[in-house]
Amino acid sequence: MSTEPFIVVIPARMASSRLPGKPLIAIAGRPLIAHVIARARESAAERVIVASEDQRVLEVALQSGAEARWTDAALASGTDRIAAVALEEEWSDDTCVVNLQGDEPLTPGSLLNDLAALLQAHPGADMATLGIPMRSAADLEDPNQVKLVTDARGRALYFSRAPIPWDREARRSGQPPDLTLARRHLGLYAYRAGFLRRLTAEPPAALERMEQLEQLRALAIGAWIQVGIVDIAVPQGVDTPEDVDRLERLMAATVLV
Repeated sequence: MSTEPFIVVIPARMASSRLPGKPLIAIAGRPLIAHVIARARESAAERVIVASEDQRVLEVALQSGAEARWTDAALASGTDRIAAVALEEEWSDDTCVVNLQGDEPLTPGSLLNDLAALLQAHPGADMATLGIPMRSAADLEDPNQVKLVTDARGRALYFSRAPIPWDREARRSGQPPDLTLARRHLGLYAYRAGFLRRLTAEPPAALERMEQLEQLRALAIGAWIQVGIVDIAVPQGVDTPEDVDRLERLMAATVLV
């Protein structure tokens, strides 16, 4: 799938509630943020920018081949950091911006290309994101794995930490749920810069506050979120000390650098 030019912005915040100092935690001998930058640079992005409130993170970004932009510590979310960069850079409304989370060191660069191409293939869409099939009932029940459902055209209907879609008959009969339509959401987004400005000008939505999922703000204001389903293994990111250990083991068995 070919892509037009796009920019990757990686928001990286030191004050993580569950894992303080997360961007600089060493995994396989390198800071976490350096691994994320390496994945972004595998993509076809014309620029890779790290947005952070911490000068140490920005220094690692520069050393790792990315651009660095300071953003205010008071900004509430990664989306707000990306919007601040877009404002500073004065990007046009149709600029394609891909949000790669700063705690996703094993996201293939090719997925960023696919995501940008998905948005560009749907001129009416405000943003795009990706999902992967869920393989087990335990994953469907796990509140740390965000689930999504779409309409027949692939437009997002809802995202939740709860198990959706809910297989009522299976639960009533004590059987395993039908996972045919079960999808885990990958925390990757592509935005048009104009919509990004509109989104961050809105206050948090009630559903967003309840589920603690930023993408629900976009749905609350009627955004078209196009979803692509990719059937590949994408490990979860880093949120806890246990995740650091898991990533260490995974990276010991991979050629990623």
